[in-house]
Amino acid sequence: MTERKRVIAILGPGPVFKGGMANYTTSLCLAMAAQPGVEVHLISWTQQYPSIIPRDFKDRTGTANPLTAAGVQEHYLLDYNRPATWRATADKVRAIGAEKLIIQWSIALQGWPLAAVARRLKGSGIEVLFDLHFVRQKEESIIDGLSSKRAFRQADGFIVHSLRTAHELEGLLPSLKLNIAKQNQARVPAGQTKVIRLYHPVYDLFKVRADFDAEAFKRQHGLRKHVFLFFGFIRKYKGLHFCIEAFRKLAAERDDVSLLIVGESFWKTLDQTKLSTKLKNALFKTAKSVLRPGADDETNYNPLALIEQYGLQDRCMVVNSFVSNAEVYQYFQVSDALLLFYEYATPSGVESMAYNFKIPILATAVGHFPETIQDGVSGYLAKDADTDDMARVMRRYLEQPIPCENVDIEARHWTWEAYAQAILAGEAVVPAV
Repeated sequence: MTERKRVIAILGPGPVFKGGMANYTTSLCLAMAAQPGVEVHLISWTQQYPSIIPRDFKDRTGTANPLTAAGVQEHYLLDYNRPATWRATADKVRAIGAEKLIIQWSIALQGWPLAAVARRLKGSGIEVLFDLHFVRQKEESIIDGLSSKRAFRQADGFIVHSLRTAHELEGLLPSLKLNIAKQNQARVPAGQTKVIRLYHPVYDLFKVRADFDAEAFKRQHGLRKHVFLFFGFIRKYKGLHFCIEAFRKLAAERDDVSLLIVGESFWKTLDQTKLSTKLKNALFKTAKSVLRPGADDETNYNPLALIEQYGLQDRCMVVNSFVSNAEVYQYFQVSDALLLFYEYATPSGVESMAYNFKIPILATAVGHFPETIQDGVSGYLAKDADTDDMARVMRRYLEQPIPCENVDIEARHWTWEAYAQAILAGEAVVPAV
């Protein structure tokens, strides 16, 4: 008799979308599909946010879809702006016979549709797990908190990527009796809610190119001997302004360093001259002023202007656009270290990419970074919001380089295979860090 397959549904942005969450969801689908006897269904958004948000979230590069070859079945259903699709999404999870639904949680704004999906599955026998990439936002409104609570109360369990996230969850829902699962603990006592603690795995979507000539790339683009990399969407909390300021201080001392900035300005993806974009900008700004009064809407955030202000044009290379997965390798392989001088941090896909390419990380000691980066072993940690100290760790890296072998050892702990197996078993696999 043929053994019945385990059906796992994963709800998150599919590979037609940009960014780390799409990469994460894709990688999790691939890891689950690689497990024996598992059938995977991706339940994706068609529209992740209210239609007034002035940003293009789709990947228009035409990159090949890796899920097709892996046999993952894709269902693009969930539209934030169409409540009828919220019900249809839950109905699809039931129809495919899923035993688990793993919901990617990356922003409280999505809480209303995700809560609706989870609520409709309550009591269905389908285990609903929220995979928490964060719990508390830095600038959180009352509505954000209510949205999060509404969704989380529908969960059967949670996956967290740091102890900080688990503690934030306890603070948000103190009445919830959380049980942070230990290895080989698939069941928790009655009346408690399971929390599986797993670190963000190391991406394997990005391949090292053995034929890539880093020195030729440096000559072509005017990069100097040592290259520091900022990679990812340009958002204020990611601290590009800190990176440029710290680099300015280092560059005043040394003439052998360059700063490579690769990323799309998050709020500048639409044609700003179009009437539709202007209308979206106005509506979005008004909505934020009501829902998050006093919060920085990042409208005027333009850290790239600091390059000209400080006269660093010949020391910086800027790729101010979205980069497809197929192009990522060249920027990491040409760089000595990745800069993550964040204002605050939740588990970072860019951090995972650095481990993939085995380059050290220089980060601020905020969020989960002290849990995942061993100072002096896999990278260096700087004081929060202190550009003098950031320049110090950049200098320290040049004087005491971190061996790539150290980064490789850390990367071996955090595989997607182990991550998928832990979720299927309902247990935590937390490597010693």
